[in-house]
Amino acid sequence: MEQHVIVDQYGAFVGKKSERLVVRKDKEVLVEVPFANLEQVTIASGGVSVSTDVIRECVEQGIQINFLSGSGKPYAKITSPHLSGMVITRREQLLAYYDERGLHLARAFVEGKIRNQINVLKYFAKHRRSADAALHRRLYEAAEKMEAIRGELHDLAGSRVDDVRGQMMSIEGRAADEYWQMVGEVILGKVEFVGRERRGATDPFNSMLNYGYGILYQQASGALLLAGLEPYGGFLHADRSGKPSLVLDFVEEFRAQVVDRPIIAMISRGFEPQMEEGRLTQPTRREVADRVLERLESTERYEGEKHKVKTIMQRQARHLATFLRREGNYRPFVASW
Repeated sequence: MEQHVIVDQYGAFVGKKSERLVVRKDKEVLVEVPFANLEQVTIASGGVSVSTDVIRECVEQGIQINFLSGSGKPYAKITSPHLSGMVITRREQLLAYYDERGLHLARAFVEGKIRNQINVLKYFAKHRRSADAALHRRLYEAAEKMEAIRGELHDLAGSRVDDVRGQMMSIEGRAADEYWQMVGEVILGKVEFVGRERRGATDPFNSMLNYGYGILYQQASGALLLAGLEPYGGFLHADRSGKPSLVLDFVEEFRAQVVDRPIIAMISRGFEPQMEEGRLTQPTRREVADRVLERLESTERYEGEKHKVKTIMQRQARHLATFLRREGNYRPFVASW
């Protein structure tokens, strides 16, 4: 099985020994993996050294090296320069912003996000049918409200995404309000949560979500690059310097299932996240990373067969590319509950 190695200890050294990647700290070997079994490397701590031999080997074998801050914010990625060679796909991606393709994709991303949020609520509701009938009922009521909000997507009139972006974001925001309110009820009494906070979160639950999303962003960015797409040319999220708009668009249909679901489950089962100096401790970050990577390795039914979620993400990226080239359709991925 291919491995995603996360290096999250200050002072670690990532080197190459024969045909193996070796992570050491002082004289202790923390990880040793054959490059043939390596999928990605993520550096998730300051003070980590990476040898140029490792960089070259990873680039030659198509293994991406990701860099995350301590809060989970991606700030760099090393990939092969040959991954950006799909000129036709990228030309069509940029042109699609100005026609019906961009509108279709923006609508699909929002629809996928809401449907997966609904299914996460149903996932946690089914375990509470007898244990907490009142919460079970409220979760389904919220799911019904979100379904009604989702229905408004198909009433939007426009020929390009700029015509309806404000309305789409309103629909997404109202559905999210219902979703996060019910998430708060699911984890009530387990950890403090007064609402979703993205930048600068200092509470454990939001910090766990943000760290998990950072891992998801790197996975999505890699899938888009392999499909020949430009990560900074999005549709739903407005362009801004340094903002990977397409990555933010694309992860919308995966956030709830890949990150929210395992982290809500962790808290529900009694996991107690630890903080120091306003951010998650290294053991807590490791636990979050393990659960998110475990979810990416889990399977879901997709196109009539069972596939790993990380494989589904790669296939969705390829479908996105073929849709932009007018060679196929694009439908959002929706996981089961």
